[in-house]
Amino acid sequence: MVTLIEKPTLLLDKTKTVRNIERMVARAAAGGVSFRPHFKTHQSADIGEWFRDRGVTKITASSVDMAAYFAAAGWQDILVAFPVNVRQSKAINKLAHEVELHLVVEAVGTAVTLNNFLGADVHVWLKVDAGSGRTGIHWQDEELLADVAHTVADAPRLKLTGLLTHAGHTYRATSPEQIVAVYDETAVRLNHARDLLHAEGHNLLVSVGDTPACSIVDDFGRVDEIRPGNFVFYDLVQQRLGACLPDDIAVGVACPVVAKHEADHRIILYGGAVHLSRDSMVVNGETIYGRVARLTKEGWGQMLYGSKLVSLSQEHGILKTDPATFESLDVGDVLLVLPVHSCLTVDLYGRYTTLSGEVISKMRTNE
Repeated sequence: MVTLIEKPTLLLDKTKTVRNIERMVARAAAGGVSFRPHFKTHQSADIGEWFRDRGVTKITASSVDMAAYFAAAGWQDILVAFPVNVRQSKAINKLAHEVELHLVVEAVGTAVTLNNFLGADVHVWLKVDAGSGRTGIHWQDEELLADVAHTVADAPRLKLTGLLTHAGHTYRATSPEQIVAVYDETAVRLNHARDLLHAEGHNLLVSVGDTPACSIVDDFGRVDEIRPGNFVFYDLVQQRLGACLPDDIAVGVACPVVAKHEADHRIILYGGAVHLSRDSMVVNGETIYGRVARLTKEGWGQMLYGSKLVSLSQEHGILKTDPATFESLDVGDVLLVLPVHSCLTVDLYGRYTTLSGEVISKMRTNE
């Protein structure tokens, strides 16, 4: 594999990926919740088949375009977990005629507009802000929750189905215990809203989705559905949170070594922001953009913890190393950069290359 790499290449370890899928399928089954994985991370119809082979029948997408891509691949039950963009009415209406489509609404006006342009029925989930602060109806805004729910329920083309959230604030946790606490709080808040609307005559499901909680929580409580996505590959952020082990990280970018600077043990990689994204994390007070591992015949080995990617420009990556690692590397060698956030890194590429050299296509999202 190493001899075939000429430039930054997105590598995929299929064995780890399948193992991650099987583990989450088993967690959902053991927890008694429905599993609707988010496909925004891998964005590949081929990888989607690995899920289907393991009994998955319904999925989540992050955009109407992504939903259309997976509908063309044969998926029939698709949730677009992003507030409805009414300017895509034509595409939404087309999808509604083709698949069992689930959409997310958080305003009365959106529900009215959606019902007016649809020619087929769709499921509607109310987007709830249970603490992340990004978007959605605040879980304590009882008046707005009731107004939107009644509007949806009264609309002929809309089927009020449930309450949905993404507890993105689990990413701000500093321990697995905090992640569990955030999950428990989220579940309580969503069920407060559900109970409120039940008293108004609405019977609703509850759907949550974030990889840290879904990887760690053992008791999903009064939740009906989980929608994690990043778990398929994991990354350095998930490892730091305790959601995965280093050996669970299933993608990385193979980057050639193009220069060495002995004075400060810097290695220059052909691999910059356009290949890795600019997502970063702070480790011991220092901002890093990735860690590296050596490529082997079997894939990649353990992370080189004495080395860290400390700077990115468009094409360059600057790797700070320890003296021993510096001396062991030569110009022309290839290192595997493990991503800080695999979703953003994967999004930069149009295909994967597996460790056996197989090319796996994916959706291009930047068109």
